Amino acid sequence: MSRALTPATAAILTLPPLLWACNAIVGRMIHDLVSPFALNLLRWIIAALLLLPLAWRVLGPRSDVWPHWRQFALLGLLGIGCYNALLYLALQTSTPLNVTLVGSSMPMWMLAIGRICWGMPVSRRQLLGAMLSMMGVAVVLSRGELQQLLQLRLVPGDLFMVLATILWAFYTWLLSRTTVAQSLRSDWAGFLLAQLVFGLLWSGLFTGAEAAMGRWHLQAGWPLAGALLFIAVGPAILAYRFWGLGVQRSSPAIAGFFGNLIPLFTALLSIPLLGQTPRPYHGLAFALIVGGIMVSSRRPADGG
Repeated sequence: MSRALTPATAAILTLPPLLWACNAIVGRMIHDLVSPFALNLLRWIIAALLLLPLAWRVLGPRSDVWPHWRQFALLGLLGIGCYNALLYLALQTSTPLNVTLVGSSMPMWMLAIGRICWGMPVSRRQLLGAMLSMMGVAVVLSRGELQQLLQLRLVPGDLFMVLATILWAFYTWLLSRTTVAQSLRSDWAGFLLAQLVFGLLWSGLFTGAEAAMGRWHLQAGWPLAGALLFIAVGPAILAYRFWGLGVQRSSPAIAGFFGNLIPLFTALLSIPLLGQTPRPYHGLAFALIVGGIMVSSRRPADGG
């Protein structure tokens, strides 16, 4: 059941999109240095090593993880093994803005999956909020000009992002539906490491298949090492931590709307790289996306 969206929860749910926008940009920048599935495996290996000192006890034989291993195997497959691997695969042939455009369908998928799989009601407020939010994304990508949006062309990599978005919606709903002990749920590092244990197995299998097909490559060096450390700490550990906390404090449906901040953050972060200045359409896009969040998160008692 949805809870009221407080300013603190909104701030928590804003950080992951910012970090994931950085992830899309950095992933595109290093796509020539490492193959997508290898990149996903390496980032999570680093993340696991960083989490071990905080949460090594969850790997013990008496841990609450093992009675629920099927749930963690599924969470690891969707959130660790698949989502970012498909994102990096999409960035091989697509651009960060195109990828985030496809990802703007997240609110719709979140509402649809919640309705189909868990019987969650979908209100007119939520549909209106989703439309407002997607309009905000369209404003960012069109730079305030309809002709720019009409000239956008989807490429094969964008289809991988469609699949990634659907799988992330499932992952987000499952986060709020796990039946593990509360002591483990409240241990954020342990809960994430438990997912990583199984996610690394999936990532290893996918990377092995990538190598078997002759598509594995890695160009070692400081640029790749720096990028890996950043995406392991920021878009991996911190973003997953705050996303899970935000979902717990609101709902998967509300959290899905915050994903549409990713294109806006991607565009804004690209400004210093392109030597541009902020434009009025950035403000309009922000107003539409935030308006969609506010409309969708209002309770019926508020007049929704």
